[in-house]
Amino acid sequence: QLHLTTSEKNELARSLEMVQNQLQEKESEMKREISEHKDRLLQAEKEHQDTLTEANQKNKVEIEACHEKISSLEHFISSQKLEIEHLKSNKEQLNNSLKEANQALGELLKTKVR
Repeated sequence: QLHLTTSEKNELARSLEMVQNQLQEKESEMKREISEHKDRLLQAEKEHQDTLTEANQKNKVEIEACHEKISSLEHFISSQKLEIEHLKSNKEQLNNSLKEANQALGELLKTKVR
């Protein structure tokens, strides 16, 4: 009976050791898989961040170009407004000169007719 019990105990100890070894292998495999997943996740996050940074930089450049274009157009509009005002002023002066010339011509014609 003692021999049988000892034999069973040894068999159970071997089985327990095998199960513990399998569990250890499984744990090591899971830790390795978790580590790989973490590495892949970190890599994906880094790529995502790089893409965001690149897109933000590109957007900043485009926004700056748009601001410069707006500024240039505002300057152009301002200069065109000044030119329009200058042309209006010239037109008014020319109209006044023409009016005066026509009056002078009228006076000359009246004098000549007399």
